[in-house]
Amino acid sequence: MPKLKIVGGRRLSGEIVVDGAKNSAVALIPASILCDEIVEINNVPDISDIDALEEILDYLGVKVERGKHSIVFNDTKIDNKFIPCSMSGKLRASYYFMGAILGKYKHVDMCFPGGCSIGERPINLHLKGFEKLGAVVREDDGRVIIDADELVGAEIFLDFPSVGATINIILAAVKARGKTVIDNAAKEPHVIDVCNFLNSMGACISGIGTGRIEIIGVDHLHSTKHNVVPDMIEAGTYVIIASLLGKNLKVSNLEPLHIESLTSKLEEAGVNLEIGDDYIFVADVSEYKGIDIKTMVYPGFPTDLQQPMTPFLVSCEGISHIEETIWENRFQNIADTIKMGASIEVSSDNKVATIYGSSKLVGKEVSATDLRGGASMVICGLIADGETIIDNISYILRGYDDIVGKLNRVGADIKIVD
Repeated sequence: MPKLKIVGGRRLSGEIVVDGAKNSAVALIPASILCDEIVEINNVPDISDIDALEEILDYLGVKVERGKHSIVFNDTKIDNKFIPCSMSGKLRASYYFMGAILGKYKHVDMCFPGGCSIGERPINLHLKGFEKLGAVVREDDGRVIIDADELVGAEIFLDFPSVGATINIILAAVKARGKTVIDNAAKEPHVIDVCNFLNSMGACISGIGTGRIEIIGVDHLHSTKHNVVPDMIEAGTYVIIASLLGKNLKVSNLEPLHIESLTSKLEEAGVNLEIGDDYIFVADVSEYKGIDIKTMVYPGFPTDLQQPMTPFLVSCEGISHIEETIWENRFQNIADTIKMGASIEVSSDNKVATIYGSSKLVGKEVSATDLRGGASMVICGLIADGETIIDNISYILRGYDDIVGKLNRVGADIKIVD
């Protein structure tokens, strides 16, 4: 199995260009099924999650023309058949096929989704939303079958502002009869991106970016071209790296507002960031002080940047705390961080990590336990003394387009080895 080999301690200079958002693209691609004509999506990240979605589309008979960062779909007719576990189990976002296929064909039959093991991730909010719209949901040994004679708009309140449930219900509702209202909707940039994409095809969605989204059903969605919004988590990961190792390092093609919760915390720790309209620049690094972080739904501090922040806090002076409020199993990266020399304690309920800073990390053989945990280990390897070997790198390649090339081009020593 391939691994990542990193020789740490290199200062990084130059420019890292952020690609399109993984969390947007993996929803936009299933959403294209709702269109009755040809769809073109650009600024698509070249990652394995996109490969997995393309495999499902090919299986369903969708005509796909894929470039390095673009995809053209002809979804006018698909073979709406059972999507097996071997395909849906490759990624969490396969569940968006539920909303899209239900919205267009009123029948879905597929296995439950896969994805990183970072805690319990039930899709009950998605299924309850479909039922509110008039669908009947049956579950059978890891398989879900959803049918509706007709989808009719409804008032839907989400117990939690789930990104996945918000998007999936929107997908099912855009062609439903009448008006659907989603209260306590998620506000993340990728939710906004999906809504803008659907509206560009003729959907009628309002309240975008607020906690109350309204959808008036339409009969037809027409052809469109759409650019995926920049990836806020990729951007945040590289800004953290710049804060630790940057020497005139620029992270560009990002939306600073999307990661304001991160940059405000980095500045609180003492990082000197130059924030432009679409870039963040770090001229040099210095000594930083410990800070406290609590993950929250957007626009709060994102859970997906909690793990990449761990090596940053290890490098700060004093004591830092991370409180994880979203996923109960998101400290899996900490064991290997301790193995490399960090001093960290995790509470008995697995919700709070106390980090005793100024630890010097030393390269070791470690593992990517999940996507963002893998990113955390890459950062550990970049700042550690000596050589770090990371296995299970398929997790990392799921979400970071050309991470090896981007880091090497700014001076890192990182490569994929057998």
